[in-house]
Amino acid sequence: MTQETDPQAPTMDQLAQQVAALQAQLDELRENSLPQDKLSMVVFSGDLDRQLAAFIIATGAAAMFEEVVMFFTFWATPALRDPAKRPGPKDMMAKMFGWMLPKGPNRLKLSKMHMAGMGTGMMKGLMKKKGVMSLEQLIKQAADSGVKIYVCQMSMELMGFTTDELLDYPDLKVAGVAKFLADAGSSKTTLFI
Repeated sequence: MTQETDPQAPTMDQLAQQVAALQAQLDELRENSLPQDKLSMVVFSGDLDRQLAAFIIATGAAAMFEEVVMFFTFWATPALRDPAKRPGPKDMMAKMFGWMLPKGPNRLKLSKMHMAGMGTGMMKGLMKKKGVMSLEQLIKQAADSGVKIYVCQMSMELMGFTTDELLDYPDLKVAGVAKFLADAGSSKTTLFI
């Protein structure tokens, strides 16, 4: 008795091709839908204590994640201004924002208990006494750890800031919200500070 084969049954080569195609689809799904080893953070606040928290988290995360991205927007943006740099001519509104907002990380105030600068000075003194890094040191550590910083293009335009007045940071770019959302959409963790 001989066994008859179904002429419509797939051959071994066809089955192998189907398995390979399914494996390729599975690999593509994994690559595009699983979160990447990345932390994405929106930094909205320009308060000293919140900036400290953001950079402490970012530098700690740099040791744990392959990539850390910080997106600075609105009131956080002035913390990235370099007090030593003098921007070119600006219109009246941009000049007013420049005068009213802090110029750099050393000029930020506490969100609570600022007390006309006394609370902020006490906090900085206590940080120094306890060996806690200053915001400037944390920014340097973030740069050394490869933390990427995107500055919101719209916030820069609204406040009249230019890239030539920002801190010299190795991986700082001006970007739109779409760039941040693309990063955040594939991140394991996303934070808002």
